[in-house]
Amino acid sequence: MAALPKVLSAQSLEQAIADFKKAGKKIVFTNGCFDLLHIGHVRYLEQAKSLGDVLIVGINTDASVQVLKGPTRPIQNENDRAEILASLKSVDHTVLFGEQTPINLIKSVKPDILVKGGDWKKEQIVGWDFVESYGGTVKSLQFVDGKSTTNIIAKSKT
Repeated sequence: MAALPKVLSAQSLEQAIADFKKAGKKIVFTNGCFDLLHIGHVRYLEQAKSLGDVLIVGINTDASVQVLKGPTRPIQNENDRAEILASLKSVDHTVLFGEQTPINLIKSVKPDILVKGGDWKKEQIVGWDFVESYGGTVKSLQFVDGKSTTNIIAKSKT
């Protein structure tokens, strides 16, 4: 398997997924805005990676972050956020998505394990029913109380 860039385009993601599945790799998928990287993100991504062989992180584009979080967000642009996350040892690949939910990306990746932070109940996780329909697993991982981008932004204003 040729070395892939850590930040994947939609086209390179398709080939990467085919290669991972052919090699029998267990794929873990998560998604989010990841606007300001903090310890909660780092611990969560390390835990996610420990569940499989390959961790792929879907990252909301700038336009979708604005819809979700408001006009003052994101703080960092989508390409920076994708590259910063991809530089973490626990993250194998990142890919941007512009829809309001990652369902199309989840359907493309067809992960063995779909994860979100512990503040999400399984039935709230977009794609949970799709992943379980083919025998995949859905997990809410441990949430680090008090560690969030919103809290960091609020603290910076005081």
